[in-house]
Amino acid sequence: MVVIGGGFGGLFCARRLGGADVDVILLDRAASHVFQPLLYQCATGTLSIGQISRSLREELARHRNVTTLLGEAVDLDPVARRVTARRPDDTTFTLDYDALVLAAGMRQSYFGHEEFAKWAPGMKTLDDALSIRRRLFAAFEIAETLAPGPERDAWLTFAVTGGGPTGVELAGQIREMATNALAHEFHSIQPEEARVLLFDGGHSVLSSFAPALSAKAATTLQRLGVELHLGAHVTDVRAHGITVSPKGGGPSEEYATRTVLWTAGVEAVPFARRVAEVLGASTDHSGRIAVDADLSVPGHPEVFVIGDLVGRDNLPGVAENAMQGGLHAASCIRRDLAGRERADYHYRDLGSAAYISRRHALLQAGPVKLAGFLGWLAWGLIHITFLTGVQNRISTVATWLAAIARARRTDRSFMLGGSATEEQPYTWSACGPFELPARESRSVAD
Repeated sequence: MVVIGGGFGGLFCARRLGGADVDVILLDRAASHVFQPLLYQCATGTLSIGQISRSLREELARHRNVTTLLGEAVDLDPVARRVTARRPDDTTFTLDYDALVLAAGMRQSYFGHEEFAKWAPGMKTLDDALSIRRRLFAAFEIAETLAPGPERDAWLTFAVTGGGPTGVELAGQIREMATNALAHEFHSIQPEEARVLLFDGGHSVLSSFAPALSAKAATTLQRLGVELHLGAHVTDVRAHGITVSPKGGGPSEEYATRTVLWTAGVEAVPFARRVAEVLGASTDHSGRIAVDADLSVPGHPEVFVIGDLVGRDNLPGVAENAMQGGLHAASCIRRDLAGRERADYHYRDLGSAAYISRRHALLQAGPVKLAGFLGWLAWGLIHITFLTGVQNRISTVATWLAAIARARRTDRSFMLGGSATEEQPYTWSACGPFELPARESRSVAD
């Protein structure tokens, strides 16, 4: 069998099939498992990429029937039961399957405005996290070299689109970073004066949480200094600013900012849309694929869809759903091998959590609703539990304790990149050799 994607769903499925009488190939475009719920802490310098990721080969080494391959699935032939994958050098190879598990996840959606991506990165991959880290810390460094005025103010203004968990976590962390970790390290600027603008089309942040918890989150964000702009959509993103339009109509507003972070929506990855096309499966507006009760595609019991891509019963796009879906798909395959009937998939809601700032987080699990310090403790325990690798858990706890004690960001390194990478926002070589104007071309002695 072939599993596409090494996220929570794909990893849990492959683990569950370890030792079974089946050959498993796990295909992933990064060959690593990334703990996505903590990407924002990597982006804001609290954790390193090694603390929130783990090599799939290392993680699955003890399962001798599981093979991990690096590649991106690009096409599917359901008749031949063959997946075509692309290597990083743009060559391709094929994988034959008896059963296929699609766990490729979702990508950031710009609602038809893909040009926004150049100036407003999303938060889905390690590359995204490192790109955001570069933009955040470089913004303060560039502002330090500018005289007071509109240009400096734009570099010290950070716009976040989307009031869900990722947007709230990013906005809170940027303000906390500015007011604590960076507060006394600059001479020309006052980092604590940095503006963080959070935009969302709804009437509350964290709308999936209970109203009382959502209100507490808004209060905490405002105490941190985050400026909430609700009932508004970002309708244009440029190098030097954004345009924001009220959801209910009215005049648009312009905001000068050099750093925009996009967390407003998701859509299916291209391969998932290709799978739906060749299998004749129906999809929703975001590309989620309709499946039967056992998570298989109608008319194709050999193809399973799990995680964020499942278009059934309004299943949430959260890690718990992906984990449970991966285990269920593996269980169905084991039942097939044993000649037993498959069971239907039943999602168990284990709750939701969101981090806002040090000692402030939310947890909602059934009747249990926690906020503030207790919510923060519960949030930490949950995330440590699901991190892959004992070493990552120990290292992350130690880093958090150090950050709590001294408000430090221990992993703030960033690289400006080279001219060969188009998406780099800043680079020394992209603009060619620098020449002073003629009137300034004089020696140091002069």
